[in-house]
Amino acid sequence: MAKRSKRYQEASKLVDRSKAYEAEEAVALLKETAKAKFDETVEAAFRLGVDPKKADQQIRGAMVLPHGTGKTQRVLVFAKGDKATEAENAGADYVGEQDLINKINQGWFEFDVVVATPDMMAEVGKLGRVLGPKGLMPNPKTGTVTFEIEKAVHEIKAGKVEYRVDKSANIHVPLGKISFDNEKLVENFEAIADALVKAKPQAAKGVYMRNASITSTMGPGIRVDVSSYRN
Repeated sequence: MAKRSKRYQEASKLVDRSKAYEAEEAVALLKETAKAKFDETVEAAFRLGVDPKKADQQIRGAMVLPHGTGKTQRVLVFAKGDKATEAENAGADYVGEQDLINKINQGWFEFDVVVATPDMMAEVGKLGRVLGPKGLMPNPKTGTVTFEIEKAVHEIKAGKVEYRVDKSANIHVPLGKISFDNEKLVENFEAIADALVKAKPQAAKGVYMRNASITSTMGPGIRVDVSSYRN
């Protein structure tokens, strides 16, 4: 078992592990436990009542957080012609075709999100073995395979996040930075929870929103009461 730092152990003493806190209370406590000397990232984790092994219970999507993530995303767009120009005008950091494909194949990954027009996917699909494991492969379900390039780039720059259920039926989503106002972190959390409720598969049975927690980069997890999302 990994040995926890003294700072982490002291922060953990402030958290009642048996309690599920209201979102506002959880965020306030999170601020008390975040003692790192940098602006820690805040993340939410949701445990859902789904079976990820079944195709009809897969959950994947994207949304724009009300207050963004606090991180500037570097956007790469695969497009040509007018759509390439549209991407450049929208503020994409990198725009190209085969030149960028070759660069990525040579080990270049100085970007955070990849967007592609549908007519580029035949070539971009060949990058699946390198982009896939890093979670960077464009996908229509997350709005990153689209001809609406301007909209896609603007949403990503505004704080769009992707979510996907893992093999253990958990979803991890960034909420912002510890420097955010409490109200902004709470509203980002509630927006994500609402989106997950709307994404509930019809095939899911029993309790869907089982539990949730929030944590900062170096801090302990804090359980959040999600009972109001179960009806």
